[in-house]
Amino acid sequence: MDYQSYLSDEVKHFIAETEAFYPANLDLSDWAEVRAVYERMCVHFHAPRPSGLQVVDQTIAGVPVRIYGTPSDVTILFAHGGGFVLGGLESHDDLCADIADRTSCQVVAVDYRLSPEHQHPAAFDDLSNVAEELCAKGPVVLCGDSAGGTLCAALSGTRADLGLRGQVLLYPLLGYPAEGGSSDIHAHAPMLTTEDLKVYAEARGGARNDPTANPAFGDLRGLPPTRLFPAECDPLCDDARRYHEACVAAGVDSTVTVQMGMVHGWQRGRRNGAEMHTCFDQIIEALRELASHGA
Repeated sequence: MDYQSYLSDEVKHFIAETEAFYPANLDLSDWAEVRAVYERMCVHFHAPRPSGLQVVDQTIAGVPVRIYGTPSDVTILFAHGGGFVLGGLESHDDLCADIADRTSCQVVAVDYRLSPEHQHPAAFDDLSNVAEELCAKGPVVLCGDSAGGTLCAALSGTRADLGLRGQVLLYPLLGYPAEGGSSDIHAHAPMLTTEDLKVYAEARGGARNDPTANPAFGDLRGLPPTRLFPAECDPLCDDARRYHEACVAAGVDSTVTVQMGMVHGWQRGRRNGAEMHTCFDQIIEALRELASHGA
């Protein structure tokens, strides 16, 4: 696909700004260097938190978390992206702050253990343990981008006992075969390629048919209301479409909104242009809807 002619100037500027941090010869298996590059990129895009927002670091169930805002009727439990090997409380700090500010819900961001030092199911276990404690206190909506979306969907598909209020998944990996459709059309997309996905999968570990690793194998009949937001120009786009179709077949309240002209990880540019800002508005609206659902 000719992304140079297809993508808007706004999105192309975001891609160029991001890729400027990545050397052409970067070895994706050198996790120390990849993390250093990623962290510098995150710092570059980091925006100030909304004025007056209360933020505190603590632990829940022995897992480090960052809590944004004061207690609310519904809590949003957030899991960050980064291919299961990158990211943490700092990488998605401003995103979580914006979500808390715009939804008026308290957001709890989980600093789950990373691969390859801690392979699957370490990250899943961390998210599950935090969710258990939060759900015992009140309704919880899950939200995650990329790998974080995978973790949220895996939790929803294996822990119906938690009584989750809903899940909002941004360009997630959901465990369907990387064959045909977007995995071919966008195999070499900006920001994420199919080769990148293979490297991350090897570092993460986990059996293909394990529902705690690949949500496609979970019990979808027990899923809470699900809102999917894949990026069009992303090899993972059809994962969300397939998951949505399976959800509907299982009787789940599910919607999928393909964010046209967007690339994997676009949310970092949400303050830098009207298109990405509009996409972020859609996600905020979905979180608000689920938070008010059943109230």
